[in-house]
Amino acid sequence: MKRRQFLCSVATLGSISLIGVARAAGESMIVYKDPNCGCCEAWANAMSDAGFTVTVKHDDDLAAIKAKYKIPAEMQGCHTAVSGPYVFEGHVPLEGVETVMSKRPDIAGLAVPGMPAGSLGMGNDPQASYDVYSLSKDGKAEVFSSVRPS
Repeated sequence: MKRRQFLCSVATLGSISLIGVARAAGESMIVYKDPNCGCCEAWANAMSDAGFTVTVKHDDDLAAIKAKYKIPAEMQGCHTAVSGPYVFEGHVPLEGVETVMSKRPDIAGLAVPGMPAGSLGMGNDPQASYDVYSLSKDGKAEVFSSVRPS
């Protein structure tokens, strides 16, 4: 690769990552979490670092929050985040959140059930393997994306 191609590639990649931050800038997000959960705090911090204005609400009755936002039992994670009309349940990757916020699909939100090792907030595991689900407004879930080892 020639020097000029390399520099253009680096500039393009840098611009792409800045676009994600720019899209999140000005977007507010509420994260409902257990007051003692560190992994949820790490996820909220990642959203803040990406440019979201994050408000963390500690709640001892997360079941009521999940019921309010109609999160199916099999799709529930350890925290629930809301941004605009969308809900992000559990350790949804930043890329998924940014895609939904930029494309504004006609869905209720995204979910990562449980607490998969290596998901955002759950450590950096290059062997992480889990699915991200889209949640329809009528409560159905389907695979939105998959995280698999490279």
